[in-house]
Amino acid sequence: MKLKITYLLLSIGFLWSCKQTTEHNTLSAIEKEEGWQLLFNGKDINNWHIYNKGNQPSKWVVKDDAILCDPTVKTGVFGDLVSNETFQDFDLKFDWKVAKGGNSGVFIDVQEDPKYDATFVTGLEMQLLDNANAEPRHQTDSTHWAGSLYAIKGIGSNSKPNPYNEWNQSRIVQNKGKVSFWLNGKLTFENETNTQEWKDLVAGTNMKNYPDFVKFQKGKIALQNHTDEVSFRNIKIKLL
Repeated sequence: MKLKITYLLLSIGFLWSCKQTTEHNTLSAIEKEEGWQLLFNGKDINNWHIYNKGNQPSKWVVKDDAILCDPTVKTGVFGDLVSNETFQDFDLKFDWKVAKGGNSGVFIDVQEDPKYDATFVTGLEMQLLDNANAEPRHQTDSTHWAGSLYAIKGIGSNSKPNPYNEWNQSRIVQNKGKVSFWLNGKLTFENETNTQEWKDLVAGTNMKNYPDFVKFQKGKIALQNHTDEVSFRNIKIKLL
């Protein structure tokens, strides 16, 4: 009898732990106390809209508790998905996955204005990529690898995304001009973005062609529509 009761209790505990680990797009009591807020509730994308186009049907849908960019959707516009709110100093966490060879990104400090035709014109992009199956031009340039600040700088040795169609965990911290990226717990980029050294670094890249790139330290967050399938979940932010 004791063995049966013990087995029953262990089974209940196992089922409860499974339920806990699969409950996405929620905040724990500790996270709420620390000031975290969800940018996606797992049900709708009311906190987001299409860059420079507002709320309208697009390739972005909610499926399986995730925001999915589905290029096979026959209706709706292409476009990056941007947050309704603007953020300055913050800690941002999110999960993401891409299909085979998939390419996407998350931008910060995006300025939404008709004079800017794309999010990358002003925002810093954390590259999201299936490194192993990416286009050759991406595979040969470490600043194009997952977790890097796209086309600028990255710690290539720490760019180790999980295989395509598997979830990754990323984090972006911006605090008083210092920006840091993490991919699956490893630092993949870090730099002060308000120094002359930083300006010189950008001037040596193709991003020099966009005079307002990284000019701002406050803006919107954007999820890139690169015509590839990409999913996001557990998007949460804490202001610093």
